[in-house]
Amino acid sequence: MNSTKTNIIASATGIPEKAVCNTISLLEGGATIPFISRYRKEATGGLDEVQIQSIAEKNATLTELIKRKEFIKKSIDDSAGLTKELADKIDNCWSQSELEDLYLPYKPKRRTRAEVARTHGLEPLARIIMAQHSDNIYDRARKFINADVESSDAAINGACDIIAEWISENQRARNMVRNSFQTSAHITSSIIKGKESDGEKYKNYFDCTDFLPRISSYRLLAMLRGQKEGFLKLTITNDGEKAVNNIKRIFIHNHNEASALVEDAINDSYKRLIRPSIETEFLNLAKEKADSEAVAQFAQNVKQLLFAPPLYGKRVLAIDPGFRTGCKVVCLDQQGNLLHDCVIFPTPPHNDTKNAELTLTKLADRFDIDVISLGNGTASRDTEIFLKNIKFSRDIKICVVNENGASIYSASQVAREEFPDKDVTVRGAVSIGRRLLDPLAELVKIDPKSIGVGQYQHDVDQSKLKNALTFVVESCVNSVGVNVNTASLQLLSHVSGLGPALAQNIIKYRAENGDFSSRNELMKVPRMGEKAFKMSAGFLRIPSSTNPLDNSAVHPERYALVNKMARDCNCTVSQLITDSKQREKIDLSKYVSDDVGMPTLNDIMAELEKPGRDPRADFASVEFDTSIRSIEDVKTGMVLNGIVTNITQFGVFVDIGIHTNGLVHISELSNRYISHPSEVIGINDHVVVKVLDIDISRNRISLTMKGI
Repeated sequence: MNSTKTNIIASATGIPEKAVCNTISLLEGGATIPFISRYRKEATGGLDEVQIQSIAEKNATLTELIKRKEFIKKSIDDSAGLTKELADKIDNCWSQSELEDLYLPYKPKRRTRAEVARTHGLEPLARIIMAQHSDNIYDRARKFINADVESSDAAINGACDIIAEWISENQRARNMVRNSFQTSAHITSSIIKGKESDGEKYKNYFDCTDFLPRISSYRLLAMLRGQKEGFLKLTITNDGEKAVNNIKRIFIHNHNEASALVEDAINDSYKRLIRPSIETEFLNLAKEKADSEAVAQFAQNVKQLLFAPPLYGKRVLAIDPGFRTGCKVVCLDQQGNLLHDCVIFPTPPHNDTKNAELTLTKLADRFDIDVISLGNGTASRDTEIFLKNIKFSRDIKICVVNENGASIYSASQVAREEFPDKDVTVRGAVSIGRRLLDPLAELVKIDPKSIGVGQYQHDVDQSKLKNALTFVVESCVNSVGVNVNTASLQLLSHVSGLGPALAQNIIKYRAENGDFSSRNELMKVPRMGEKAFKMSAGFLRIPSSTNPLDNSAVHPERYALVNKMARDCNCTVSQLITDSKQREKIDLSKYVSDDVGMPTLNDIMAELEKPGRDPRADFASVEFDTSIRSIEDVKTGMVLNGIVTNITQFGVFVDIGIHTNGLVHISELSNRYISHPSEVIGINDHVVVKVLDIDISRNRISLTMKGI
């Protein structure tokens, strides 16, 4: 393993070098991040998934950089330009921009002005001018007139083009300009004349200037989107005069005719070659930073949404509300299986509340409904008020559920395979109901970009976004664990070590042979090798197994250890789980070995105390104010209950029970200073807010959580 690479990762992450080295070895050996985090704590020093992911990402980046170095050295060597000094510089370079600077003079050229001048034989003249020893440059230039060079002026112009390119390829000159951008670069957005009305949503950016190296990610992404949509013009400025003067100090070392030409070449090089290149580099760096921040925030929001508390063991009546087309109703059993579907019309323009109420009361009795899951889309408030006036024969709780992405699921191949005989409206209502029973199991069927908790997710690097969201979904699924006998293909696909193909084989085996009776039976699944079993087994649950450890997070590789603990206590494993006094007898220090340390032993004891425990919080619902149905009903000063639906850098969006979400700006979240909303708030948090302002024309509601 490259020790320099390991040292760089350790320095960048603040993680001990030994832990970095061990983690990389495990990753390169095919171990998954969830498996390493959960079952290899001794090797990593107890690193969590985020830290391991950080190591994996930085290792991948540096590995690609090493490959790039080898390519560059070979490319330069092929052109006979690689010296030992240059090779050493390349080997010791760990900055992408500096590496490309080293390669720039040797990089195969397009047909640039300088390249054309070289083909015309003007490079010797360029060297004469660059030396700055002569005042009779025009006389000397006459010697370079030929069929391609018609005059001394043409010769000098061509030679200066070559000099401009030399300067642009000089690493010191480029770093001068980089320093200028680092200290003085500003980005300005302005509205394109005539687009003021159509670009109203970008009003905050009609005349806006920010320091580029420190611009907030959401502001830069908004500017770039406005530019892409044709409403905004972006310009970047820096202290160019200072940058040029610094470059002149490098290259001008005389006061003669040649020096004046070099000065002209410097000005041309800066304006035409260096500045555009560095400007693009800094804009790309700012965009990359903005992407990283936006992706990280989006991933955190998705994680919190996937970790929303489930409502296990309830029979659900789910409603996808609507006006003209009515409210789609489905009844689900405790496992989310569809029992019945129909349509009611309690809202305008039909207002058939009598028949709708009769239908719902009959369904509630017929299917022993425990809870109603109501989508929060169009007509949600009207439907909720209607539901609260119904007198059911039992106490039925009404829960409003975020339905973002339900329409995406309902039209997907997954939904068509689940419900081939039902239309999209029924499938959407089923999704709304299942989100109440188990949000994680249902939301993994939907592209995370479509579940409504991001900002600018379509503007960021899509590869980076996909990788981050895949990591988050897998982290959530494996943290909770999966019942292998009831899990969907989508849920199983995210289990450590499985993937879609092996998950499909598990589904097929289950259909042909019935429920799995033990974890060992998983080895009978086609293509389930020892490695895949090792990576996945600890995250798969089998509640009906005769071995209680099969329904826990204890890995099969540690079953023998737990059995030894039970024998030493003169009891069974089941008694160890049910009897805390038996567990109290265990002296963990006796079971420490070369490959099992206290971290693993403590995890085992925690599992024995609560096998297969769900890390998600207990379910709770929020009661919205029934006096408001739309933004027109909201008044300044109102104090309302709400649910946090989205978190951004500048604040949080809160569902207050109407179609329009309110915004609590970061400055209104807490009486103390906070640098990010996530310091004090999370997705799905229940909050109390006060209305500060309502802008009906722009469909905006400003809220505060201070002074309530």
